[in-house]
Parts: sequence; C-alpha cells; structure tokens
Amino acid sequence: MTNIAGRGHFLSGAFRPFFLLAALWMAGSILIWVPLYMGHVELPTAFAPRDWHIHAMLFGGVPPIIAGFTLTAVSSWTGRPTITGRPLVLLALIWLAGRIAVSASALIGLVPAALIDLAFPLALAALLGREVVLAGNWRNLRVVGLILVLALADAGFHAEAAINGLADVSIRAALSAVLLLILLMGGRITPAFTRNWLKARGETRLPAAFDRFDAAAMVVSGLAFLAWTIAPTWVGTAVALGLAGLLTAARLARWRGLAARAEPLLLVLHVAIGSVALGFVVEALAILWPAVIDPTAALHLWTAGSVGLMVLGVMTRVSRGHTGRPLAAGRLELAIYGLVSVGALLRMAAPYAGGAYYHLIGCAGLLWAAAFLAFAAGYAGILTGPRADRPL
Repeated sequence: MTNIAGRGHFLSGAFRPFFLLAALWMAGSILIWVPLYMGHVELPTAFAPRDWHIHAMLFGGVPPIIAGFTLTAVSSWTGRPTITGRPLVLLALIWLAGRIAVSASALIGLVPAALIDLAFPLALAALLGREVVLAGNWRNLRVVGLILVLALADAGFHAEAAINGLADVSIRAALSAVLLLILLMGGRITPAFTRNWLKARGETRLPAAFDRFDAAAMVVSGLAFLAWTIAPTWVGTAVALGLAGLLTAARLARWRGLAARAEPLLLVLHVAIGSVALGFVVEALAILWPAVIDPTAALHLWTAGSVGLMVLGVMTRVSRGHTGRPLAAGRLELAIYGLVSVGALLRMAAPYAGGAYYHLIGCAGLLWAAAFLAFAAGYAGILTGPRADRPL
C-alpha cells in the first residue's frame, strides 16, 4: 500500500517526476562529460564530445524542467484539471528514450536518434498546446511557440552535427529560446512572487505590473537574440544585445528585488534575471573586443549562470509551494544556489586560467553537478511523498 501511495504522490503533478529526472540527468551528464572532454572515457555517440555536452544540457536537461513547470502551471492558467498519471509516465519515457538515443547515436544511426530525440519537445508542445487551446487561453500559446522553436533548434542541431561535424547556429537558436522563456516566464513569476511576499509583510510599494515597457523590452530582447543567432560577430548585433541588456536591467529594477533580499528563495530569481541582463552586455563586449572578453566565458554566463540559477530557483520554489511547505530557503537551498553560482564563475574564469584551464573546468563541472545532486538528494522525499499540509 505504501508503494502504491508513493507512486500516486509522485505522479500527482508534472513537477515531481520531471524535476527529479532533470536534476539527476543534469548532474550525471556533467559527471560523464568532464572525463569525456578530457579523453578518459568514450560514448557510442555520433556527436563530438562538445556537442554531446551542449545537447545534454540544452535539449536533455532544460526541456524536462520546462515540462515540469509548464504542465504544473497550465492548470492555473486555464482552470483545467491538473495533468497527472499516465500522460506523465508516457512523456517521461519519451524523454528517457531521447537521452539513450542521442548517447547511442553511433550505434542506431543519426536519423533514428534525431527522430526519437525530437519526440519529447513535440509531445510536450502538443500536450501543453491542447490544454491552452481547449481553455481558449491564447496568450500562453507564446510558451508553446517557444517550445516549438526549441524543437526546431534541436532538429537543426542534429542536421548541423551530421553535415558539418559540429553544431553552431542551432546552439545559439536553442539558447536564445531558453533565455526568452526565462525572460517571459521569469518575468511573470518573479514580480508576482515578490509582490505576494511584500504584501504579506504589509509593504505598500509593490513590483510594477507588466505593461508596455515590459513588452517593448521583450521585443528588443527577441530581436537581439535573433541577430545573435544569425550574425554573432556583427557590430549591429552588439548594439542590439547592449540595448536588450539595459532594458532587461531596467525591467528588473521595477520588481523591488532588494526589498525581498531577506528571502533567498525570491532573491535567486532576481539574480538569475539580472545575470541574463549582464549576459547581454558581456556578449556585446565579446563581439566588440574578443581579444579582451573571451566569447566562451560570455556564453557560459548565460548557460552555467543564468540557466543554472533560474532552473534551480524555480525547481526549489515550485517544489516547496506545490507540496504545502513553507516558502523559505534553508541551508540546503543556500548550498544549492551557492554551488551552482561558484561553478558558473569558475567556468567563466577557465579561459583566462592558462595552464590551470583543465583544473578549473573539472572543478566547475563538479560544483555544478553537486548543486543538482544536492537538489535531487534533498528534494527526493518532497517530490515522491505527500503534501506537508495533507500527510495522509
């Protein structure tokens, strides 16, 4: 009976299986990639080690986190029943099949691997899109659209890797889609959560509501990402990125993040959005002065920094909130945020480390993996068990 009840809890919301699976995959793939990158191990994959690593992060680890968040939130967006049970099992199996297919693509062939891999984002977009359309909740089709962009980038990744040996344009397209999702969804939940926290403490100065300024900042950010995807070294791209960074920073300043600094569960979301804004500026500087600002370091500010912080911030917040636990960070959460932040900083510093480059790469990977392992270990009981406010 206990096992049956445990399975029931685990499949009672999409965040439960997908956050746990994603955390284990993020940590495990990094722990595989470090020795793979250094030539100590091999995988039967048709991808180059660099591409396998990038694909494992952007198309293997991030999409299930998107699934966990959006399929949990869609019921509140639409008023429809929460997606539970068998659809989640099927979607998780499709995701797992994609991870195996990509890692064994040298054995099963490039085309079968690509088709199996693409099944997950397409299935997620279809399931989410069905809920949105049935409820007539048209504005959230933007989220579905960005998931489809990510799927298209994934298809491009497979094509580029097969034709050229290494992916290029598709990597920037995928990262752009993920960062736009962060700006879109993070730009919705960060001020909303902060507003609720401040109101509960009697504050009257609250974060600004979404308005035309936010919409303009999103449009400029989207255009900047488009320019960066197509023409990553063009001076005009640097200008667009710099402008997007300034507008994103101004948008963030309206959300009263400093007023909520006492709660790390909130502050981490503000810092993640702030790192996206900083990433725009650093990437622009890398275009203008590549001899001074290493483009790889700039890129990892977004990947290891912005994406890492945001997904862990969302995973901890959503997991606590949807299982009836206090919305307050403890030592575990502080350790998770600290590990991923230091890991990101070391990864950014590696290109400037000279002979210590590989040591910093290894340390950065271990710290980043440790953050996701800490989440998996610390939240496994939360994600598989009953709500704290309804233990029976």
